[in-house]
Amino acid sequence: MKTPWYLLRFVPVARTIMASGRLPLLLANVVRKGRAHGTSNIKGDLGLLAALCRAYWKGEYRAVNPKALLAIVAALAYFVSPLDLVPDWIPVLGLLDDMAVIGWVMKSWSTELDAFRRWRDQQPQATQRALDAPLEGERL
Repeated sequence: MKTPWYLLRFVPVARTIMASGRLPLLLANVVRKGRAHGTSNIKGDLGLLAALCRAYWKGEYRAVNPKALLAIVAALAYFVSPLDLVPDWIPVLGLLDDMAVIGWVMKSWSTELDAFRRWRDQQPQATQRALDAPLEGERL
């Protein structure tokens, strides 16, 4: 499935986030916005995407396609950006485009996400809890 054009401008942002070590800060912002604005379904999807990024960041899970990881980080950056296709200050519509991007990632990279789910479910409970714990307050 082709990457939505409005997400493409966030791919360089995702590269910068990964290269500069700012992934924990991005994840903290995702958690914050997800709590404030997300529906339960999008929170579940965001939780999975954040857990995958967290596991990658910690070096615990590296069996992810680099293109999938980049798309996930770009989608999360899109989600937290107040100025995307439809600005977040526009009630309801401002979150719809964010949900569409998250949905695109969930569908396009479902095989990668299913593999991560299986891996996560095989980990000890303590590891699973650590992967699901938000990184709010974690700084580099």
